[in-house]
Amino acid sequence: MEHARKTNTTYIELTYNWDEDPQAYTGGRNFGHLAFGVDDIYDVCQRLMDAGTVINRPPRDGHMAFVKTPDGISLELLQKDGSLPVKEPWASMPNTGSW
Repeated sequence: MEHARKTNTTYIELTYNWDEDPQAYTGGRNFGHLAFGVDDIYDVCQRLMDAGTVINRPPRDGHMAFVKTPDGISLELLQKDGSLPVKEPWASMPNTGSW
């Protein structure tokens, strides 16, 4: 079950792992994670890369990207209001590590 809660202009996506075995989710790619809606996913990813952040799953589709926190937890970035047009270099950029 997913819920979105609006605080000012920030949305927080909360998820729940319905599997009976909570040990089935290990590492940083747990399906309980934070997702942030952004105004321009390409701009946000570029600024993160310029600051030294690895984009583990680039926004090839103009809609979704993943980065990791220093302790290995995945953070999802989602383009607000649908997807941006697909463009390079993002469309050809491979995944880096796991996400």
